[in-house]
Amino acid sequence: MKIEVFPDKDALGIRAAESGAQTIKDAVSRKGHAEIILATGASQFEMLARLVTIPDIPWNLVTAFHLDEYIGIPDTHPASFRKYLRERFAAKVPPLKDFFFIEGDRDPRKECAKLNALISGYAIDVAFVGIGENGHLAFNDPPADFDTTDPYLVVDLDDACRKQQMGEGWFRSLEDVPRQAISMGINQILKSDTLIVAVPDRRKANAVKGAVDGPVTNLCPSSIMQMHQDCRLFLDKDSASLTKRFGGSSLRG
Repeated sequence: MKIEVFPDKDALGIRAAESGAQTIKDAVSRKGHAEIILATGASQFEMLARLVTIPDIPWNLVTAFHLDEYIGIPDTHPASFRKYLRERFAAKVPPLKDFFFIEGDRDPRKECAKLNALISGYAIDVAFVGIGENGHLAFNDPPADFDTTDPYLVVDLDDACRKQQMGEGWFRSLEDVPRQAISMGINQILKSDTLIVAVPDRRKANAVKGAVDGPVTNLCPSSIMQMHQDCRLFLDKDSASLTKRFGGSSLRG
């Protein structure tokens, strides 16, 4: 796990985007196309804002997969991750080769089966992901299933995860937050050649500490990234503040 710490979330987002963009360009140069995974949420704001401005990314040769989506809400809902990615990403770059969204308002089992068949034909070059306040990776809340090989699955959202979604302003009340989602599974995420992990804010500090300093355990699902061959973790001074290595350390500019 390669870790970089920055003074603020803007610097973090810029560097994460630039690292991911270069990985995409390298994949296209190597094999003529690239496959990526895109996450959503407040932690990805700065990274995506920079990614869509980076020149010379051959987006027409890129296929994207959507990381997770709530079950039961339409793509017009303010919290819809399809809406998020269309507005913050797809509308701001040239048309991609393909973009496979999760349709969370369709039959979830059939939707998983469709996505599982689709992604089985691709090797993912880079996954842009974050870490939840409860340590989740995608919507794999603790205790996460580290054994399943299903690329996408239906998951239950725990109270800490649902409170985070409300706290970030996506829902007006906890009752409004769905109790289930379709999420990419842990092992499918780990199949990605490179993980670009953007994690700003003090509220993520405990989760980052578990992911970086703690044992690999499904009680902190993001800790599994310690086992990945090319995981690049981008933190700001607040999210890194409780780690043994970086708490109070000098920061990158």
